[in-house]
This record gives sequence, structure tokens and C-alpha cells, in this order.
Amino acid sequence: MNEWGSMTRRQAIKSGAMAAGLSVLASLAQAEESDGWIDAHSHIWPAETDKFPLVAGLTKRDLEPASFTDDELMAIAGPEGVTRVVLIQHSVFHLFDNSYLIDAVRRHPKRFRVVGMVDDHQSTSGAEMNRLQPLGVTGFRITPFIRKVQPENWLNTAGMRQMWKTGAETRQAMCCLVNPEHLPGVDAMCEQNPETPVVIDHFARIGTDGQTRDEDIQKLVRLARHKQTCVKLSAFYALGQKKPPHVELIPMIKRLYDAFGPQRLMWASDCPYQIQGVNNYKASISLIRDKLDFVSAEDMAWLLRKTAERVFFNS
Repeated sequence: MNEWGSMTRRQAIKSGAMAAGLSVLASLAQAEESDGWIDAHSHIWPAETDKFPLVAGLTKRDLEPASFTDDELMAIAGPEGVTRVVLIQHSVFHLFDNSYLIDAVRRHPKRFRVVGMVDDHQSTSGAEMNRLQPLGVTGFRITPFIRKVQPENWLNTAGMRQMWKTGAETRQAMCCLVNPEHLPGVDAMCEQNPETPVVIDHFARIGTDGQTRDEDIQKLVRLARHKQTCVKLSAFYALGQKKPPHVELIPMIKRLYDAFGPQRLMWASDCPYQIQGVNNYKASISLIRDKLDFVSAEDMAWLLRKTAERVFFNS
């Protein structure tokens, strides 16, 4: 299970592709990370559940795949020109324990940044954000899906309000994993906190049922008037036809491009879920890199590097 709910069991990562990708890791270690693309959204987790304990009630058998480490990620991403990644805390396995992602930043401080999680029901949420910032945590995932709450109430906690206020001061982004029905609440919070950086994950999950409804896209486009708000072009495996080449998503991308501009859009894979079944990493980046005929070379640099660099690699 992941943030999209129940899914079929994922294929194991192909050993041959992984071996080929691992050959680029040595060159990545020597390369200038700033020369390559940025994947603005990937999960990683280790097999070592003793050092990095799982959420209570889970065991190693619940990990699918059994591991997806930062080395395994870069073995797949590197051949596509990706040299930096924003690592997203995976609440399904580790909830608010960001330690594995922070460890990846410690080992590769130029390669990774972290979108972590803190408990927005705690009065210490703002202080925890400040504590985590020097450790490479430059954004925070917020979502209504951890606790069952009404769409209009999930942002209405003292800890959440403190997070938005702190984000305006520290420039740590509020990264929203939401459905379209949650967008009006995000809109209201943006109104109240105009200086807080905000990133909408995965097109606000528009199209998970195969339908890209105009009213849902309009809710997302409405956020464009908030100048600190960006959108991730990501998780193509879960949207539209849910298989390569993902070109049915181009009209929605074009509408967001027209509304937000390239400087507030960023590509991301949502690995390892983008590399299951018929889906793969190359198809994800290729949709943006190779199939958008309305994008200039400069705009492409924003979609594939500069926007994520500005939002997440700013310290």
C-alpha cells in the first residue's frame, strides 16, 4: 500500500536495469550535481528495519519493494540525466520519523533534500521545523489522509497554522498531498499566509479515476494567483490511462503551464511507484523532456531543474 491506497503487488526492480544503472553511480559522485536534472519527488526506504524502525504493526513483509535505497534510486535516475532528488517522507512506513532521509542527506549533502513530516497536532510543530531545517529538510508533507477528517477541517489545527507561519519565515514549503476536494481549503490557507511556499503534489491527484474533470482543473488553476504556489507534474503511473507514454496528460499540463508558468511547475517521478508494471522512469521524464512541443529550452530547464532547485535546494 502507498499514498494512493491499495495497489497490485509491484514488480521487483529488474536486476539487469539496476546493474546497468549502478555503473553510473561512480560518475555521479564526481559530477557536478547542478549540471543535471532534479527529480522533485521520490520515496526511499531501507531493508534495515532495526536501524530504521517501521510504524508499529508493520514488518519487513509489508515493504514493497523490499528496499528502495538512495543508491537504487540513483541507479535508475542517473542514466536519464537526474543528479539531484527531493526525498519525500513516506508516512506509510515511517510516519513522522524522518531519520532515513536525513541520513541520505548527511551522506550526500549536495545530491538530496528532504520533504519531511511533523505532527501537525502538536504544539511543537514549528520548533521541529526549525530543528530539521539545517539537516536538509526544506519542505514538509501535509495531508488529510493520515487522520480521517472532513475535507474542510484538516487544516484547522493549531499545529498546522503554526507550520504555515513558520514556513513563511524559514522558506520551508508546505507540500500538499490532496484530492481536488481539498483544494478550496488550501486556497484559503494561501490567502491567509501569502508568503508561505506551497507545492501541490501530483496535480492534486486529478485523474486517478481516469477522468480529468474541468471543474477539478479549475480548482487547481485558481491557486495560480498565489505567487508562492507551485505544482508537481508527477505520478503519471496513477493518472489518466496509467501507462506510457502518458500523452493524455499533456492537455492538463498545458493548462497548468499557461496558468502557473514554467517557473512554478516541477517534474517528479514518485518512485518507486513509477517503476512498477508497464511503467518506468524513462517514460516519466520523457513526457516532459521529449513530448511537450510548446516548451522552450529555457522553460524545460525550469520544469526539470530550476523550479525544484529554487524551492528545495535554496540552502
